[in-house]
Amino acid sequence: MTIREKIQQITDAQAMEMTEKYCTHNYHPLPVNLVRGEGIYVYDGAGKQYIDCIGSYSAVANGHLSKFIIDALKEQLDVVTLTSRAVYTSELALFLKTLCEFTDMDMICPMNTGAEAVETALKLARKWAYTVKGVPEDQAEILVGEENFHGRTITIVGFSTEAQYKKNFGPFTPGFKAIPFGDIEAIKNAITPNTAAILLEPIQAEGGILFPPDGYMAELRKLCTENKVLLIWDEIQTGFCRTGKRFAWQHEDAKPDMICLGKALGGGVFPVSAVAGVKEVMEVFVPGDHGSTFGGNPLGCVVALAAMQEMIDKDLEGNSHRLGRKLKEGLQALNHFAVEEVRGRGLLVGLEVREGIDTHKLSEEFLKLGVLTKETRSRTFRFAPPLVIDEAMIDEIIARVTTALNAVAPVLA
Repeated sequence: MTIREKIQQITDAQAMEMTEKYCTHNYHPLPVNLVRGEGIYVYDGAGKQYIDCIGSYSAVANGHLSKFIIDALKEQLDVVTLTSRAVYTSELALFLKTLCEFTDMDMICPMNTGAEAVETALKLARKWAYTVKGVPEDQAEILVGEENFHGRTITIVGFSTEAQYKKNFGPFTPGFKAIPFGDIEAIKNAITPNTAAILLEPIQAEGGILFPPDGYMAELRKLCTENKVLLIWDEIQTGFCRTGKRFAWQHEDAKPDMICLGKALGGGVFPVSAVAGVKEVMEVFVPGDHGSTFGGNPLGCVVALAAMQEMIDKDLEGNSHRLGRKLKEGLQALNHFAVEEVRGRGLLVGLEVREGIDTHKLSEEFLKLGVLTKETRSRTFRFAPPLVIDEAMIDEIIARVTTALNAVAPVLA
């Protein structure tokens, strides 16, 4: 019996039971077992179809099983998959050049996961502070935003302001200071001669689809330049056309010194991440400073190349802008009693329900109606479908959301 045949014999109930028995309980999944994906849809073992509005937290921007990406992956499987960085490969060379052009940056450090990309940027920022800016050894400080989410490593959770992320995992890495998100005056007051960098998400996706005030990103860019402080945008969730631009910082004149990338860079089929940055910062790394056995592997590079090419060929940036606006305005137009606020940019939209609304029941209603979404902080349901979605399916999402909201709070304002 093949591995595929063994998997196909597992029922939905068995899959959930086995996972709960053998896996650490660091996730609380929705009660659905997905066995197949195609485009914007996913299917459970009974054949029920769901519109995937989680989108693997923006990682399947190109849709599930994009033919262009899968064909590129299959072709590469017959050539070479892994070599380590002990040698050069043509796949890595083309990936580095293409990603520099896609991001308008000078150099790339390839990694695998988003958290690895953030850790890489932190190391680069600290070494730059000591070797270029002249900060005294071990005195560099990095400013972060309150309610941030940058990953799950010890260092990263150490500068989180979410209590659960930190409890029982200390002691933590020093050298970080959390500042209210979107407060430019607080940033001004926090900068010192030892400030190496400011690390922020342009939109706090995990925080509940939260936006800084208009003009904040551009003003922050000026502030960093004036104080010789690096600006690092974490665009792991917001990058690669998710917000209607290639990158969310492009909504203002706020080009970073480094940008953390991941999720959608892997085309929905492979973990690929990177830090892209300006030469002055990126070139502080020398052999032995940093590394990754799988980072920049030929298979991942080809997948990322295919993902970026398809984004351009299919104009997923434009599609995200147009259909994201349609989704946001459609949800706002519901004027539903249960809805506190709708926030969004491109196809990253958050629907926050009023306090007192039964969010557990609402989640159940969404699943009944074939809408796959999940609550994040502050009673906010995230809608981040694959960017290949069309207008008809946006209308369908809005219709199903209306039905779900009516099921938990039928009174209209």
